[in-house]
Amino acid sequence: MPSSISLVTTVYNRQRYLAEMIESILSQTYPYFELLIWDDGSTDDSLAIAQHYATQDGRIRVITAPHQGIAPALKGAIAATTAPYLGWVDSDDLLAPTALEQTIAILDTRPDIGMVYTNYQVIDADGRDRGLGQRCAIPYTKDQLLLDFMTFHFRLMRRSVYEQVGGIDPTFDRAEDYDLCLRLSEVTQIHHLNQPLYFYRQHDSNATNDQLEMIRWAYKASTQALKRRGLDQKYQIDLQVSSRFSIRPRQPKTN
Repeated sequence: MPSSISLVTTVYNRQRYLAEMIESILSQTYPYFELLIWDDGSTDDSLAIAQHYATQDGRIRVITAPHQGIAPALKGAIAATTAPYLGWVDSDDLLAPTALEQTIAILDTRPDIGMVYTNYQVIDADGRDRGLGQRCAIPYTKDQLLLDFMTFHFRLMRRSVYEQVGGIDPTFDRAEDYDLCLRLSEVTQIHHLNQPLYFYRQHDSNATNDQLEMIRWAYKASTQALKRRGLDQKYQIDLQVSSRFSIRPRQPKTN
């Protein structure tokens, strides 16, 4: 049976986590998928790990490219796939075993829905559970998406609507997926599957750890969405970035 889901993973120096991510995809209860691993110029053993798995399972392909950054790599990886449904998994995260089965069931039975997203569980660098992600509690609406990125992980979408909105914008250094979801929300229905089927790993080298840059690019995505929707003359995004510090007693040194 031909693959009905194209999954892509872009990899840049993720040797510590990559094998576990691949294993989580190979453990899916829904088997009709292809996994394209796009190595974005890694200098560690990430490419060797990906190629090892590709020799073990014919559903896995590996493409190597010079380092370009997240958005161009993701756009290139998606363009190299063909299945009618597509999604992606970050190279340091994990999918729950039923993630594909449950999300494709919604798209197969609801032609009005162009994208389905799930709740996510936060894990630390060592895979320890840190609880349900905060974004999971935000109800989805097209308008609320302008202010809150609740359509976070995992997302499965129809290739047709992805192509309809022009796909990933490679000019975004951050928040490229938020920009895409905003554009998708303007042409199709989005469904929230209220189950934690994705494990989002937080660690020191997360791209999202650069919060100021992330906020700046998310602000750009929201501002562009206001303009596309013809609301920029009536509304504007009020960007407020705050920080705080406190003074606390030093802890006594121990030998």
